[in-house]
Amino acid sequence: MKSLFIAFFVVLFVSCNSDDDPVIKDYREQNEQEIQEYINQNGLTATRTASGLYYVVDETGEGAEITATSDVAVRYKGFYTNGTILDENTQEGLAINLQQTIGGWTEGLQHFREGGSGMLLIPSHLAYGSKNYSGIPAGSVLIFEFELVDYDVENKQEIIEYITDNDLDALESDSGLFYVIEEPGTGDQPDINSYVNVVYQGYFTSGDVFDESTENGISFNLNEVIPGWTEGIQYFKEGGSGKLLIPSSLAYGKYGNQAIPGGAVLIFDVELKMVN
Repeated sequence: MKSLFIAFFVVLFVSCNSDDDPVIKDYREQNEQEIQEYINQNGLTATRTASGLYYVVDETGEGAEITATSDVAVRYKGFYTNGTILDENTQEGLAINLQQTIGGWTEGLQHFREGGSGMLLIPSHLAYGSKNYSGIPAGSVLIFEFELVDYDVENKQEIIEYITDNDLDALESDSGLFYVIEEPGTGDQPDINSYVNVVYQGYFTSGDVFDESTENGISFNLNEVIPGWTEGIQYFKEGGSGKLLIPSSLAYGKYGNQAIPGGAVLIFDVELKMVN
């Protein structure tokens, strides 16, 4: 339910300014008591911020720092204080920019780094406010258990497992790209500005193919493709072949692209046919 977290504050503030609207109830005191009771009943060690948000740190995380404008991938479960589940995405995770979320997420996730996990206890003024919203009752306290996905770590583990399982002789570059030279080639070696022709097949670590060329290959400029290709094809000379094992940071990132899920590791069997 991705739309759950899209900020609605403009709509809320416009409606609050209407002379025909009834007085909007302030739930802050009620929410504070409700959160305190939940913390005490569940034996939580929670920190309160000046805004009234509470957060619990299970793991701070060791990945990238989170800011108010970060793109993040989050696995989460959201529920009310009575335990009723509001929404969850615990497998693939939700990719979103923190400027597009409720205030409690924008503020709360900045107390963690990628790879971190914990809980946010969010009063209604940092969530969906004093009116019913998309099935969420007015004044609701929302609780989220979450994990900030660190794809750098997860992708590297996935690639190493694939290399081990398939007995590959792979090299790792400084960028995090892994590559296998099966035939180095004997012709010209491309640079970042080269126009090349490549025969390829692209697939996930599961073996599922998502794209492939014809036997004639495709032609393109190396500075116009995903970074994993821009870098990886330069390790071959014309006539060379091998594999590129590309983490999502060098492919389609947290958001993915069409048939490519966010955070996906991509593998390409490549043959460099021509360098111009």
